Amino acid sequence: MESARRSPASGTRRRSKVAFGGLIAVSSLLLTGCTPVEKRGYLPKGVTSLSHEITDFWVSAWVWALLVGVITWGMILYCIVRYRRKKTDVGLPPQLAYNVPIEILFTVVPILMVSVFFGKTVQMENKMLDTSGKPDLVVNVVAKQWSWDFNYVNSDVYEAGVQADMSAPDPEKTIPTLYLPVNKRVEFVLTSRDVIHSFWVIQFIMKMDVIPGKVNKFDVTPTQIGTYQGKCAELCGAYHSHMLFNVKVVSEADYQKHMNQLKARGNVGFLSNALNRESSTLEAQDQRKFQQFLPPGVKSSDIVSEGAK
Repeated sequence: MESARRSPASGTRRRSKVAFGGLIAVSSLLLTGCTPVEKRGYLPKGVTSLSHEITDFWVSAWVWALLVGVITWGMILYCIVRYRRKKTDVGLPPQLAYNVPIEILFTVVPILMVSVFFGKTVQMENKMLDTSGKPDLVVNVVAKQWSWDFNYVNSDVYEAGVQADMSAPDPEKTIPTLYLPVNKRVEFVLTSRDVIHSFWVIQFIMKMDVIPGKVNKFDVTPTQIGTYQGKCAELCGAYHSHMLFNVKVVSEADYQKHMNQLKARGNVGFLSNALNRESSTLEAQDQRKFQQFLPPGVKSSDIVSEGAK
C-alpha cells in the first residue's frame, strides 16, 4: 500500500504553530527578564503619592503605541509578501480605486485611539495639577539667575540659595537644599525674579515652568525619606547648568529641627519674590506692592530683601 503523504496545507499550519509558540516563548523570556528600570519605562523611581499612577500611564501609553506599531508593521509585511510580483505575472495587477470598509476602519480606529489617549492624558494632568485640597504646608519657590530661594510660608522662615560652585572640591555643598516632611501634602508656589525657569525635582516625576509675572502652583505628597536632585529644566542663561538644588524628605521632627535652625540663623520673614534682579534696591514701602505672591498676614516689615538680614 502506498504510504500517506502530508498535504502542503498541513505543513504550513504546523510551521505557523511552531512559529507562534516560539514567539510566545521569546516574549515571555523578554518580559520576565525586565529589570525594575525597564518595567518603569526608564522613568526614575517616583517618590510621591502620584508616582505610581504617572508611571503606569507612561508605560501603558508605550505598550499601546508598540501594539499599534506591531499591527501596522505586520500589515505592511503581509502586503509585501502576499502581493509581491511573481515571475509568471504579466502586466499590472488589478487596480482598485477605493475600499470603503478599510477606509472607514483606518479613519474611525485612529480617531477613537487618539480620543481615548487624549482623555486619559487630561485626566492624569488634572490629578497632577489639583490644588483644591488643603496643603499641610506651603513653599514659595523663588527662581533667579542662577539659583533658588525657598520661603517656608507656614514657619515664617526662608532659605536664600547661591549658584553652584563647580570649582569647589564638593559642588554639592554649595547648592541650596529644600526640606520637606514625609507624607505631608506640600503646595509649591512658583515665582521667578527675572526670566523663565522650570522647577524640576527628578524623582517627583513632575516639573513646571516658573514664569516672571505669573504664579504657578502644584501639590505633591512625598512618601519616601531621602535626598533627591532638583534642577532648572528651562534654558535660562549662561549658567543654566549650575542652577541646581537638593530636596531632603525627612521626618516631621527633623523638618521642625531645620526650621528652628533657620530661625537661629536669623532667616526669619518672607524673602522678596519681586520681579527685579536687584530686589534689594526697592524701597521698603514698595516691597509689598511688587511681590508676585504674598501669603495672607504678611506685612511690609516682614518682607526681606535678598542679601539683607
